[in-house]
Formats: sequence, C-alpha cells, structure tokens
Amino acid sequence: MPRYYPEDSLASPRFTGPSTFARLPWVRTLEDVDVAIVGVPFDTGVTYRVGGRFGPNAVRAASVMLRPYNANLEVKPFDVLSCVDYGDVSIVPGYIDRSYAAIEALVAPIVKAGIIPLLIGGDHACTLPHLRATRTRGPVAVIDFDSHTDAWDSYFGEKYNHGTWMRRAIEEGLVDVGHSIEVGLRGSVYEAGDWTGLRTELGLEYLTTEEVLARGPDSVAASIRARVGDRLAFISFDIDVVDPAFAPGTGTPEPGGLSAHDALAIVRRLRGLDFVGFDVVEVIPAYDPAGQTAFLASNLAYEMLSLVALRRVGQ
Repeated sequence: MPRYYPEDSLASPRFTGPSTFARLPWVRTLEDVDVAIVGVPFDTGVTYRVGGRFGPNAVRAASVMLRPYNANLEVKPFDVLSCVDYGDVSIVPGYIDRSYAAIEALVAPIVKAGIIPLLIGGDHACTLPHLRATRTRGPVAVIDFDSHTDAWDSYFGEKYNHGTWMRRAIEEGLVDVGHSIEVGLRGSVYEAGDWTGLRTELGLEYLTTEEVLARGPDSVAASIRARVGDRLAFISFDIDVVDPAFAPGTGTPEPGGLSAHDALAIVRRLRGLDFVGFDVVEVIPAYDPAGQTAFLASNLAYEMLSLVALRRVGQ
C-alpha cells in the first residue's frame, strides 16, 4: 500500500477539507513518493490573456471529483503510486528569470530523487525550467499537445515567453528532437513556414489538428508512440489544444480544436511509454465560468498518473 493516499470521498464529502490535488496529502517530502504534483502559479510569460497564476488552485478544486478507479485504463493509480501534492513554487510575479530559477530549484531535487514531477500551470513558459530541472536524465522526447508551435525565436525582442520555450529547450539540448512531436497545431500564423519550419529548421515532427481529427485517437497515438520509441518521454499539455467549446478557460484560444473526448482518448493510448515528467498548462479560471476547463485539466493529469501506474505494474 502506498504511503501517501487520497482522502476517502466516501468517508468525508469531497467539497470539505483542504483543496489539494485529488485530495492527496499536502506534503513536501522526497521520501516514499513516486509522483509529486507541483503547482506553478506563473503567468509572466503570456502574450495575450493573463490569469494562469490562478490555474493550479482551480485544477486542484476541480480534482476533488476524481475517483480511485480509472475505468478506461482499468487501474487504481493511487493503489500503485505514492503521490503527494507538493505545494506551489514560490515564483516572483513579473520576473521571468527569477521565477524560472525558482521553478528549476524546486523541481530538480524531485527529479534527482527519482520522483516524477507533474506540474500544474501557469502559462506554458514554465515548461522550459521544468525541462531544465530534468536535464540530469538527458534529452527527453517531448510530446507537446498545443495549438501553437511555441517555437518562435523571440516575441517583441524577448527570448523567454510562452511562445518561445520549445525553441529555447531545443537550443539548450533538453529535447530529444528526433523523437519529439507537437500535436494539434491549428489557427492563423505569421508566415507560411511557421509550421513546416519545425521540420526543416528544428527537425521536430508535428501533427495538425486537421490530421488528428481525420485520423482519430488510435492512429494518432500510434504515431506518437512510434516517434517516441523507447526514449524517456515527457508530456506537456497546453489546454488550448482542446476546442474552446470544451475548454474556454485559456489564454490564447483557437477555434476548431480537439474535443475533450479525443484529448483524453489520445493520452490514454500512450500507455507503456517511459515518462519522466508531465505538465498541464494555460488554464485560466477567469474565462472558465462553468469550470469545465479545470475539470478537463484535472482529468488529463489523472490519466497521466494512470499511465505511470500501468507501467509500474507492467501493463
């Protein structure tokens, strides 16, 4: 039995008690932990809507609806994994460099201890320090679910924001480019080569939303798995890859995206990959009046935990 386990929702109503992810203990320890859920209340890197700093607690609040058994993957992740809510990074509002340093400083010891970090953002700029914290594992195969490439060289002359993290991570040698993929690109761009340049300039594979919707979850997941192979894998899930009809609470929405069902279905089909980290980012509760974006984000995180649990039990 894992040392750390969620509070039983049949023993006390899920709307009571402290708001932690999945009602897990709020513990900052590196002992007897398999997965640490970390909040990153950071939105200094955004280029449009702000408010992602409130995302972690919104996702935590929605996660009280998660139940012990994942019926789709046939696993009880919290029976297999010892998980904790590790609390939040003490970011420095308005200062990207100092916040990046704080994120890396908190996450690096988690990785060094052999624990898998699952970060809840926050804007997508927080993925770069997360990957920096994972550098001790070597370059990782990044599976980036996103409607945008996030591979600009700069934006208004600035090298660090939520639209540049992928390029910076590649430049810093953090990404196993030949085994990484971006999934769900769509919408208007600045130049004709903004997507194709991922392949020709960076060597990064991608699937557009049109391709994803035409092929379906089974085929898309098979392509992702083939691309990653046996490399160490890292999922970064920008909630804006999902259509704003299902996930309106985000910073740079793009119409015509994945359904909530397809997003969950694709993630579930990535079982067997060797994951070293996850993040779910760009949830902004101010634009999420019914809470559906936060509920989806919490369920995506739950599916990620379930993937780790399945690998631990050899499935």
